[in-house]
Amino acid sequence: MTAFAPTVGVSTTHPMDMPADHAALPVWNAENWFYEDWPAGQKIRSLRRTISESDSHLFNMLVTDIHPYVQDQMFAESDGIFGKRLIAGAFVFSAGLGLVATNCVNAFSYGYDKLRFIKPVFLNDTIYTIRTNLDKRPRYKELGLIRASYEVFKNEGELVLYCEHLQTVKYNNPADFIGKTEK
Repeated sequence: MTAFAPTVGVSTTHPMDMPADHAALPVWNAENWFYEDWPAGQKIRSLRRTISESDSHLFNMLVTDIHPYVQDQMFAESDGIFGKRLIAGAFVFSAGLGLVATNCVNAFSYGYDKLRFIKPVFLNDTIYTIRTNLDKRPRYKELGLIRASYEVFKNEGELVLYCEHLQTVKYNNPADFIGKTEK
């Protein structure tokens, strides 16, 4: 079995605007993995989250999504093709990715590819996400590029969303990648 990177970083940030003994403590859920620590093929699964009506409504108001499929119960039941209200796809995307998000201080989002809304998600559905590190390659002098898939499932394993996340991640030892980068 392949050993994977730890879930808590070996080092941490040390903010100057708090007591020194507090700043010296490792930050919970703040990984500091480097490019070299992200193995292709590694999978993680999130906890589950049930999406309530209030979650959906707050998101819709925040992004001004007042489409009848997500905001109008009477429309959804009488004229909608699903017979009930949907959770906005943008919220499923955001919540699904948030479930497996890390606070890695060395990783930066580069973008998303292949985003697909495969099945609808409804009020009170429960979602979870599986992230798979697909591949990686040296890209810049200080940063490599990692591509991971995110599969969001609802209830008992029905795939509802797929996308690929591109991240740039700092090298632990940039000298190891001299002459190997694309840019």
